[in-house]
Amino acid sequence: MFARYIPKIFSGKIRDPFSSEHDLIYALLTAGAFVAVADGRVDSAERKEAVRYIDQVIRPKMTKARIAELFDQCAQVLQDRNFADVVLEALRPVPALSLTSAVIEIAERVAAADGTLDSNEAQVIRLIRLITVALPEPHAINPSHI
Repeated sequence: MFARYIPKIFSGKIRDPFSSEHDLIYALLTAGAFVAVADGRVDSAERKEAVRYIDQVIRPKMTKARIAELFDQCAQVLQDRNFADVVLEALRPVPALSLTSAVIEIAERVAAADGTLDSNEAQVIRLIRLITVALPEPHAINPSHI
């Protein structure tokens, strides 16, 4: 596989580009965490719903505890002022992987998990919809044309 050809200095920093599970989980975690932090706090019900959704829909190789840990890390990053790049990078592969409906669904489920839909959460859901529809699908570039 491709990992054999990666220099040791990049070990653990580069993932298999043919594995979409990472992109899928990252997009779902980011969408869920983005909605969760929108109202200024991350409720445990929101985290639990994101973990449950990812575990049921994706059936990832990682444990629920690891998914929850990644959710918390993502929420922490999204509370930073420079969160826009993180959101855009995570949602970039969504159209190509046909994930738009799953990303919107997890955002809506996380927003409803604590029993209230804050206006900021609704605004973030609209923004996620806009981003996932507006991002162009990636395409291969012929290196000889660069």
